[in-house]
Amino acid sequence: MKLLLISLGCDKNLVDSEYMLGMLAADGVILTDDEKEADVIVINTCCFIGDAKEESIQTILDMAAYKESGSLKGLIVTGCLAQRYREEILEEIPEVDALLGTNSCDGIVEAVRSVWKQGHYERFRELKGLPAFPAKRMVTTGGHYAYLKIAEGCDKCCTYCIIPKVRGAYRSVPLPALVRQAKELVSMGVKELILVAQETTLYGVDLYGEKSLWRLLDALNQIPKLRWIRILYCYPEDIDDTLIDAMVQNEKVCHYLDLPIQHCSDIILRRMGRKTGKEDIVRMIEKLRERIPDICIRTTLICGFPGETDQQHEDLMQFVNDMEFDRLGVFAYSPEEGTPAEAFSGQVEEAVKQTRREELMELQQEISFDRHAAWKGKEIDVLVEGCVAGEEHAYVGRTYRDAPDVDGYVFFQTDETLMTGDFVRARITGAYEYDLTGELIP
Repeated sequence: MKLLLISLGCDKNLVDSEYMLGMLAADGVILTDDEKEADVIVINTCCFIGDAKEESIQTILDMAAYKESGSLKGLIVTGCLAQRYREEILEEIPEVDALLGTNSCDGIVEAVRSVWKQGHYERFRELKGLPAFPAKRMVTTGGHYAYLKIAEGCDKCCTYCIIPKVRGAYRSVPLPALVRQAKELVSMGVKELILVAQETTLYGVDLYGEKSLWRLLDALNQIPKLRWIRILYCYPEDIDDTLIDAMVQNEKVCHYLDLPIQHCSDIILRRMGRKTGKEDIVRMIEKLRERIPDICIRTTLICGFPGETDQQHEDLMQFVNDMEFDRLGVFAYSPEEGTPAEAFSGQVEEAVKQTRREELMELQQEISFDRHAAWKGKEIDVLVEGCVAGEEHAYVGRTYRDAPDVDGYVFFQTDETLMTGDFVRARITGAYEYDLTGELIP
C-alpha cells in the first residue's frame, strides 16, 4: 500500500500531520508524494478563513478524481474541515471513505486499515484531553527545525474566529512530555524549535494554575545541541515580566516575538472580542523594546472588519507607521459561518477590504526596507537553509529575526561547502523590503 498525506493550513496542523506520518510509517505503510500512484490519500484540512476552506474543499475534490483516473482506493479527510463539516462532507462528497476529527488524528492507522478493506470509518472524540501518539514524528521541515505544539484549543472566543468550536478549550501539553518531545527532535538533528499553539502565552494555566511558558523556556534552554527556541502567537495581554525575564536570561531563546494584535481601534478591538486596547498594545511594545533592545516583533492585522470606517483604517495606517513593526502580515476579514462577527452590521465590501490590505502592506514594505537598511554593516548568525537553485556557491539562510515561511532570508555566496542546518556568521551588505544579502565572516 502506498499512501500520500497532504497537510494544509497552519504549522499546528503540520505537527498533527507529522505524527500521523510517524504512526503510518511505523505500521509499515509506504509513503509517496505522487497522488497518481497513491492507494490511499489523507488530507489534513483547514477552515480558519474562507480561502483556507476553499483550498481544503478543492483539494478533496481533486484527490477524489483519482478514484477514476489513478490507483486510489481510499480517501481520508482529517482536521478542522472534517470536524466542522462532517455531515456536509459525507453527503456531498461520497468519495470520502473516512473522517477523523481534530482530536482524533491518532486513529489514523485504524482508519487506513478500515478503508483498505473497503470499509467506512469515522472517529470524532470529544474535544477534551489530547491525542495519544505512540510513534515518533516524521519531521517534514528539512530536519534542522521543527514546530513544538505546546497546547491545543483556545479559550479566547474572538468574534471572528471558529477555532474554539473546532479545536475545543485550551489544553496544555504537560511540560515533561514537551521536554521529551524536544529532546527526541534534537536527537534527530533539529537545531531550532518553534513553539506554537493557538496562544502560547497561556501555556500551563490549565495544568499548573499559572502561566508557565517561562518554565518551559528554562527547561528547553538546557537541552544540549539545541541552538534556537522561537516563540509564536503570544497575545499581548498575557505577556508578563516573568516571560520577558525568561527571554532575556535564556540565551537560546530568540529575541523574536509574534504578537498578533489585529487592530489599533478600541472600538474595533472590542467588537472583535479582544482583551487589549490601543494603549495596552503600545505599552507592551514599548516595554518589550526597552527590556530586549534587539527584539524583532512580528504582528498580524485584520482589515475590513465589520464596522471599520475609512477613518479607522487611516488610524491603523498611522499606527503601523508609528510603531514600525519589524514584520507584519495583513488578512482581509473573512466572515466565517457560526461566528458572531458573521452577523455583525457594517460588513465591508470585498474590494474595499482588499484595497485596505494592499495599502497596509505597501506601507509595511517601506518600513521593512528602512529597518533592514539599519542592519547593513552589522554581523549576525545565520542558519543555513540550503543552496540557491541554479547559482553556484550561492546559499540562503535565516537569522533569529526570521521565522520559516513567513519572514525573509539572507542570501550570500561562499566557496565553502555548507549543509542545511549549519550556522555561519555573516556581515550584512545589502537590504531589501523582505530579504538581506551578506558575506561570510571567516
